[in-house]
Amino acid sequence: MTGRKDIAKTENKTIEKTRELRTATPSVDIYENENEILLFADMPGVHKDDVTVNIENGKLSIFGVRRLDRQGASTWEEFVDVEYVRSFSIPQAINVEDVEAKLKDGVLTLHLPKSEAAKPRQIEIKAA
Repeated sequence: MTGRKDIAKTENKTIEKTRELRTATPSVDIYENENEILLFADMPGVHKDDVTVNIENGKLSIFGVRRLDRQGASTWEEFVDVEYVRSFSIPQAINVEDVEAKLKDGVLTLHLPKSEAAKPRQIEIKAA
């Protein structure tokens, strides 16, 4: 007996991996008040430069990519590169020129201001 015991033998195989981005739908909260519609989209790990927000023909599209820095050979992976995609129909009453977007702590916040014509107004009643 040699004193050395192999518990498991593994063949040294070269496995070709193709990395396609997994598509995910970000969780979203939407609130509306008198002045604007607020949208919060959860996009963890996405950097500001990897987010795109488009508004065209009454459709709001959110797109973001999370790419992880890999260091060394992978032995187990549960976090993968992800492409976040979500679209919504928005009312024509949104003032597209004044839309603001912020990304902080993995949450994209969109401020979609309403045009003056869409804001509620109180009508003064005059005595006859």
